[in-house]
Amino acid sequence: MSPVVFALHGHEALCRIIAERSGGEVGKLTLRRFPDGETYVRLETGVEGRPVILLCSMNDPDAKILQLYFTGVAARELGATAVGLVAPYLTYMRQDNRFQPGEAVTSTSFARLLSGFVDWLVTVDPHLHRHASLAELYTVPATVVRAAPVVSEW
Repeated sequence: MSPVVFALHGHEALCRIIAERSGGEVGKLTLRRFPDGETYVRLETGVEGRPVILLCSMNDPDAKILQLYFTGVAARELGATAVGLVAPYLTYMRQDNRFQPGEAVTSTSFARLLSGFVDWLVTVDPHLHRHASLAELYTVPATVVRAAPVVSEW
């Protein structure tokens, strides 16, 4: 079955390109806030028996992570065969060590969170300071796209 690609927080043009190149369709997704600030998520395109691709750049991550999480979990509960994440910017990569007593190592915590609800990950040039690859952090297949060669060629 062809994938359904959902864009969270913009990137509609990239979403259309991914859908076209993957032979899939752009999914319709409703994200909003209840008056108390809680998140409402509705996948308006059917996903049963189909792979799902979530497109979400992770800048301003604290404002986005619950919507991404709820969307991924809902896709799986609604019968998606797989849930992947395309994150042009992957966040929480800087704090990859405990530099001061009591600090959280957020790179590993965030990797565990994402690995818990997506089946694969694609990102662009993550900040791998003290890690050789995303495989050291993530338990799902993770692909890194290198932007520097394309930018330097341009």
